[in-house]
Amino acid sequence: MRSSRSILKPSSLSLPLFLENITAGFPSPAEDYIDVGIDLNKQLIRNPSSTFFVRVSGHSMTEAGIHDGDLLIVDRSLDARPGRIVIATLDGDFTVKQFTYHHGTPYLKAHHPNYPAINLSSYGDVQIWGVAIYSIHSLNSSLIPQ
Repeated sequence: MRSSRSILKPSSLSLPLFLENITAGFPSPAEDYIDVGIDLNKQLIRNPSSTFFVRVSGHSMTEAGIHDGDLLIVDRSLDARPGRIVIATLDGDFTVKQFTYHHGTPYLKAHHPNYPAINLSSYGDVQIWGVAIYSIHSLNSSLIPQ
């Protein structure tokens, strides 16, 4: 994450929403109904004044469904409870991991076998910046903006 901050005014964009669910099993006949629209800001952001986006770099959370290049929606108003995915700084370096405790000691757990859990008591300055509430990723890696 870059240290420079630029805050943009939230926008509203309503896109078409199909009224029918799309089956991931056997195909069903398509319906010709489209709802008025859906605003993803309203659907994905509960607390606009405390929400920000961050792009993921790395592979330590792939088994949690968070991939290199994903865009995370992070809410700073939520508590970092055990089991939640958090954005944290460890002595000034940013990371995304699952917050957990082991025998009363707080850890940040990776979701990839090549990355060990991080004992938070090993760091002098630990800050939890927020809780990741959604991960947005492309289904076609060639579409990811560089």
